Amino acid sequence: MKNIFPQNTLVSRKDRTKIKNHESCVLWFTGFSGSGKSTIANRVEERLNKEYEIHTYLLDGDNIRSGLNTDLGFSESDRVENIRRIGEVCKLFYDAGLIVLTAFISPFVADRNFVRSSLPENSFIEIFVDCPLEVCEKRDPKGLYSKVRKGEIKEFTGIDSPYQAPLSPEVIINSATLSIEECSDQVIKYLVNTHKLGK
Repeated sequence: MKNIFPQNTLVSRKDRTKIKNHESCVLWFTGFSGSGKSTIANRVEERLNKEYEIHTYLLDGDNIRSGLNTDLGFSESDRVENIRRIGEVCKLFYDAGLIVLTAFISPFVADRNFVRSSLPENSFIEIFVDCPLEVCEKRDPKGLYSKVRKGEIKEFTGIDSPYQAPLSPEVIINSATLSIEECSDQVIKYLVNTHKLGK
């Protein structure tokens, strides 16, 4: 872009993480609506905060669409732009030295890979909340599937809009059979094993 000159800052991500005593990274929860993404991400953040004193921030799909992305709908192009903007926000939180958790359906492989490619290697952790569509629809915590079946919502992921499952996620959570605590254990264990939580 013309006449844009990014400012170099004197404090780096390394400086910020040194103060925090832990690594920054992006925990990207993806899966169908009703799979448990938000619930699991919330529990993981709570545990990181209370048990490990980790600096975190949780970005949730509906919250982002209630503010930053109120101008976007649910067409394929709007979904792509939704994830692009979220990826940019993730980069800022990552640079700030936080562990940022995201809970978005993010249905397209290319969009998730785009966010991954915009971050340093090993800092994007894709967490596939793997739950069969029929289980998600039975749960229907927000009543969305019911509205879809009545024809009140169009272009809904898994029904009349595609969902592309991750090809090689760092973590796979079977939320149809595991408790929330067991799901959060998987994520915490991954972070411990990859030394993201510091000393």
